Amino acid sequence: MASKDLAALAALFADETRAAFVLALLDGRAWTAGELARHARVAPSTASEHLGKLVAGGVLAEERQGRHRYVRLADPGIAQLVEDLAARSGPALAAPPPTTLGAAGAGRAMARGRTCYDHLAGRLGVTITEAMTARGLLRQDTGFALTDRGVEWFAERGVPLAPRGRRPIARGCLDWTERTPHLAGIAGATLCAHALDSGWCVRIGSQRAVRVTPAGERALQDALGIDPAMLR
Repeated sequence: MASKDLAALAALFADETRAAFVLALLDGRAWTAGELARHARVAPSTASEHLGKLVAGGVLAEERQGRHRYVRLADPGIAQLVEDLAARSGPALAAPPPTTLGAAGAGRAMARGRTCYDHLAGRLGVTITEAMTARGLLRQDTGFALTDRGVEWFAERGVPLAPRGRRPIARGCLDWTERTPHLAGIAGATLCAHALDSGWCVRIGSQRAVRVTPAGERALQDALGIDPAMLR
């Protein structure tokens, strides 16, 4: 990559509205331009201009269904880049303290558990990652890697790990609230999908926050020995 290409990519994130868009899209879903405009509190015409730049720059992928235009993050690599940038922003670039009880509650919910593109993050994601490591399912001492027992653990739950192109089976993703890695890659995505599909977790609100259900607390305690109190 030439220096001008790197500068052009960095410039795409160097705008508060565009940053709000890509952070929202870390939920892994496709959003309409109108939804993103309302989320960032900008005019539809302003949103359309910014989205055009992000699509042209390869950060977002565009889908059209009839009259509706949807956008999503282009690929897991872009999601990783966004999450890594958020984690490395540092206290100086942190969001201002919430000014309402609703905002404070939403912030706590996001820190407690959320999706990071297609895997679990926040205290929930980190707790699961640490439990998997403690049980010998995951190794972090030589980089993130599932052990043979870890691969079997997924298969035992009826969710075998299917290769997806060049995406690694497991990798660490630095959590921007916990400041320690959580599990990403194919294993992280598979676990997140299983948690949502099986009712271990449910999405709450309009953001990426997720909540562990009573059934999920029991399942995670049985499968990984996680104390339910750590998930609340």
